[in-house]
Amino acid sequence: MDPSSLTNLQLDALRELGNIGAGNAATALSIMLSCFVDMDVPKAVPVSIYDLAEYYGDPMEMVSAVFVRSEGEFTCSLIFIQNTEEGNRLVDLLISKQMEGMDPADVPDEMRDSALTEIGNIILSSFLNAINVLIGGAHSISVPGLAHDMLGSILDVVASIYGQFGEFALIVDTSLKIGGEEGGVSGKVVMLPDPGSFEVLLGKLQVL
Repeated sequence: MDPSSLTNLQLDALRELGNIGAGNAATALSIMLSCFVDMDVPKAVPVSIYDLAEYYGDPMEMVSAVFVRSEGEFTCSLIFIQNTEEGNRLVDLLISKQMEGMDPADVPDEMRDSALTEIGNIILSSFLNAINVLIGGAHSISVPGLAHDMLGSILDVVASIYGQFGEFALIVDTSLKIGGEEGGVSGKVVMLPDPGSFEVLLGKLQVL
């Protein structure tokens, strides 16, 4: 399906889907961090998988990306992308909440990566859970993977690997306001439906 062929009704349904998924993820993150997490209304944008690099900013920007694969009635891949600085802020906050008295700077890189992977997994799992509750489906999710690299390199890999499964992605941009923290923490959830899965999703949302 060509993203440019989507009707206004279908786009509205996808935006609402992104809103519900991101809200569910914010709630899960709030529990994980033991503090209030508010969420700006997200933007949900369908784009060709081969145009991902053009949609994003500086291809040289260093980012962290958590990947998961979901199998079920709605089969897809999901990625949570943050720039390195914002990912580090989330990890520092998690460490300060769960390891009281420990300086986040003293935590080994392997443990920081584990924390970041778990944060991404919680966000993506919660996002996916909200979708499946909405459409009445069931799913299984893979063990998450983590990559640190330049944004352009990450998106090139996404296009080359996930382009075998489908040809477009749904990007959900959101900014999280974490209690007691100045500014927001932004991140992008990229959902890559398998061929045929997107039509299943639209059918379940009754906008096919």
